Amino acid sequence: MVYDCIIIGGGIAGTQAAIQLGRYSGHNVLVIDSGHGRSSVCHTYHNIIGWPEGVTGEHLRKVGREQAKGLGIEFIEGTVTEAARDGERFVLTTGDGNRFTAHTVLIATGMLDRYPDIQGLRHALGYSIYICPDCDGYEIVDRKTVLIGSGEHGSGMAALLAERTPHVTYINHEQKPIEQRLLDHLEEIGVAYIEQPVAEVRSDEHHDIQSVVLADGTVIEAERGFIAFGGNHVRSELAEQLGVTLESNRHIKTDSRTKMTDVEGVWVAGDIGLHSELSTIAMGEGTQAAIWIHKKLRKIHKS
Repeated sequence: MVYDCIIIGGGIAGTQAAIQLGRYSGHNVLVIDSGHGRSSVCHTYHNIIGWPEGVTGEHLRKVGREQAKGLGIEFIEGTVTEAARDGERFVLTTGDGNRFTAHTVLIATGMLDRYPDIQGLRHALGYSIYICPDCDGYEIVDRKTVLIGSGEHGSGMAALLAERTPHVTYINHEQKPIEQRLLDHLEEIGVAYIEQPVAEVRSDEHHDIQSVVLADGTVIEAERGFIAFGGNHVRSELAEQLGVTLESNRHIKTDSRTKMTDVEGVWVAGDIGLHSELSTIAMGEGTQAAIWIHKKLRKIHKS
């Protein structure tokens, strides 16, 4: 069987693309989803229209998948490990050895944030400890906020957060070096700086952070938290296998109108693209890519 389109990744971008493609008649579309991504970590999207009280990434993925299935989209759980071109078609191989062929491919594999295994961190992450200042900076306005991070990547985040609240403490957990001029800037804008590992993050039954405990036993009280460690994993390996050009940060530049890469028949949407990493942008890109995939498929089936 040759699919019209295979979407790799069932997160926000991939699922939105699947819904759009399902609304055109006659396309057989497969979504291959590993079941885990950045959206499955986020438990409180507050910046999406219609959800002022917040909505979880898992909920969006679940209802989106049901909506797409109702439009005839096929989903399987798996991880694509190899991607290759076979003439005008694409062959994708999953970790269990299954092979799938398609006329077009949409890669929406996203990215994963790097963070250490600190006791208690996962319990609050995505609830009251955040990763994106554009998505969740509003949540910390005038609140006592602890940023757990690494070196200069964390210092840059601390400066952004200080625009939202005067109560920021930056804990350089990995104790990576920071230029003195950056440390001086943090002091000027009122950010407290601690260079010491975090031993534990404490939060309540509602996942609201209460405090962090440092390696020396010091307890820092907090109402909100952020992480900023840098070195996030941009999952663009499959695009690279297909010959797509990657930028120096391993994100992918696409055509601004179509979201197609520089390889004919290969589209990209979501956080692996070269843009702000926001769920709402991922939705738009998924829809935009699907529209142009549909146009491509019309030409294929007419020829």
